[in-house]
Amino acid sequence: MPTAASPSAAGETPPSAREFRDDDPRIAHNRVWFNLQRIQRSMAPRIARALKTHGIEDPVWYEILIEIERAGADGLQMLELERRLYMPQYALSRHAARLESAGFVRREKLAGAGRAQKLYLTDRGQGLHQQIWPVYMAAIQQELAHRLTVAEAYDLTRVLIRLYP
Repeated sequence: MPTAASPSAAGETPPSAREFRDDDPRIAHNRVWFNLQRIQRSMAPRIARALKTHGIEDPVWYEILIEIERAGADGLQMLELERRLYMPQYALSRHAARLESAGFVRREKLAGAGRAQKLYLTDRGQGLHQQIWPVYMAAIQQELAHRLTVAEAYDLTRVLIRLYP
């Protein structure tokens, strides 16, 4: 029986590999990686431009803001936000500093926890995701809706979710 590591029980090339003219079917995984990277690089600048009209300098700001808002008045520890967004500490710290400079969040050091910090929404940041969402959704729709049916989008989402660690 084939496994994720072996192309097939008999070692034959599956029809889908022949479609791409791959001699080694393991190349399929590399194709996934490179296509995900290229798709992100091709769409992200247009989506980011749409968000900048609302003061959002990077699309990940939306994710950061909504996660902090979901945490409520207690705020959200940076470490927990790193885990939720799969973002390295240095990148999240940079975004948090920029969000703070923009007046959307405030940071507080946690007493007795070294360099640990919590993020809170400011009055300016409260509900901002609700203002941004229609713009963000329209930009995403403009990029994807004409390329995928709704059913294909859900199918692709199910496959992509399996890729999370």
